[in-house]
Amino acid sequence: MSEPLLQIKNLSINFNSTSVVNQISFDLQKGETLGIVGESGSGKSVTGLSIMQLLAANGKISGGEILFQTAKNGTVDLLKLPENEIRKIRGKEIAMIFQEPMTSLNPVFTCGEQIAETIILHQHLSKKEAKQKTIEWLDKVKLPNPEATFNKYPHQLSGGQKQRVMIAMAMCCHPQLIIADEPTTALDVTVQKTILELMHELQIQNNSSLIFISHDLGVIAEIADKVAVMQQGKIVELGNVVEIFENPKHPYTKGLLACRPPLNKRLKRLPVIADFIKNVNKSEINTHVSNKLSTTEIDEQLKKLEQQKNILEVKNLTVQFPSKKNFLGQSTEFLNAVDNISFQVLQGETLGLVGESGCGKTTLGKTILRLNQPAEGEILFDGKNIFDLQGADLMDFRKRIQIIFQDPYSSLNPRMTIGTAIQEPMQVHSIYSNKKEQEEKVIDLLEKVNLKSEHFYRYPHEFSGGQRQRIVIARALAVQPEFIVCDECVSALDVSVQAQVLNLLTDLKTEFNFSYLFISHDLSVVNFMSDKIMVMNKGKIEELNVAAEILKNPKSEYTKTLITAIPKGRKRDVFVQ
Repeated sequence: MSEPLLQIKNLSINFNSTSVVNQISFDLQKGETLGIVGESGSGKSVTGLSIMQLLAANGKISGGEILFQTAKNGTVDLLKLPENEIRKIRGKEIAMIFQEPMTSLNPVFTCGEQIAETIILHQHLSKKEAKQKTIEWLDKVKLPNPEATFNKYPHQLSGGQKQRVMIAMAMCCHPQLIIADEPTTALDVTVQKTILELMHELQIQNNSSLIFISHDLGVIAEIADKVAVMQQGKIVELGNVVEIFENPKHPYTKGLLACRPPLNKRLKRLPVIADFIKNVNKSEINTHVSNKLSTTEIDEQLKKLEQQKNILEVKNLTVQFPSKKNFLGQSTEFLNAVDNISFQVLQGETLGLVGESGCGKTTLGKTILRLNQPAEGEILFDGKNIFDLQGADLMDFRKRIQIIFQDPYSSLNPRMTIGTAIQEPMQVHSIYSNKKEQEEKVIDLLEKVNLKSEHFYRYPHEFSGGQRQRIVIARALAVQPEFIVCDECVSALDVSVQAQVLNLLTDLKTEFNFSYLFISHDLSVVNFMSDKIMVMNKGKIEELNVAAEILKNPKSEYTKTLITAIPKGRKRDVFVQ
């Protein structure tokens, strides 16, 4: 075997004297793909940034070597090169695709200008030549109308299109090594599948090596040749993708594989990593993992639900947004974000709502909360049209229906302690007789969502993403609602934290008999949570049926496409259950 393109030897990284990467070692051959997987905080992204020499100011490499085989100068230690030499390598020989393209792209320059800048810098072409090269790359990454896209700004493109721009920028100089840091985490499964296929195709064309960083083992299994599993700054397992997925050795790897909701069965509870880390004996783990709902149990649940009343009824609902205005600012054309749809939700039922970005899922959820005004149709909550409610009736409706947003950090006031944030809706709706009683209830809610009473006086930035999501759930519960809209509330979480939050939502539903509208683009998550699934596409309902029936016998071609796009962990005849 030839000398590796990249060798990392005993790499250690500290942030403010805290060790975040601890003596890790691996190598990467030319044309090979290494998947680095682990939870947030495991050291994945920091490892990628250290190769690029892009660590934050408080990050310090305290030991080790990063040996890279350059095209001209042979093998060099990237840690020993001066900044001017690193700049020549960065972008030209090693490129990075970042997780969030909106924050990685400059909003004041067009997408084409930003790609062209990279080409001019590293290939020394004229502006005219660089523009032509950029348009060719925009075409290669399959963006529609590359000439027009060259002149568009980042905010004018969708999430998937922005990610394609980032891929073009990373690959336009034919780098030997590409580092992709969670490049598909926030994308719909269909867009994710397209992006993964595109990256693989371009990697083969350029014979590039790829380091693919992700918390999703299903995605890693489909794209990687070998896998490094990271936990708390260490590589706990490293090996061939087939070996890792067929016969994982470390409890942490087993936990990561197990806590992803399966498509082929419904579990009563999702396993969590703690089940494996605590050295639970094998028989207990197997019992936990195989703790699935039988067909009979699912049928019994559905029969019980059918005896319940409708808590929500949507009739011929249409929601429009202006798509074109005249010179006076008057709207002349409209887009139907929700297009004449009707459905019901029973008391105690979870209706899963799936579809790609732009299908109308979130617009529908906000309209049910009366945050959008419909053009036509009505929404009946407990038999009353919510758009006729006023005064005390409207306040009562606001109390009975709540929402859990996708991003808990942006939906929490950074200047308000979490105790005050949870207590605030109690004060607005005059729940409980005094402040002391409210504070006691807040502490009770914190404990119910598996947080501690001492967290009352802490601020949002002091918590992890999963903990902040629990705080938002506690705040939604503070007013004792009957109906909760969950809008992509686990899509940005690690699979392990996601499993904990989904179990919590399931437990709360059992305890309080909530009805959920569970919005997600992830069918495997929706399958675990839902009694029925509604599939939306371009504002319309494609199909609505029992969850198991949707997955086993989808009627719509669009639904079949969504199911096909879900990462199933296949690579070289490997199948991850």
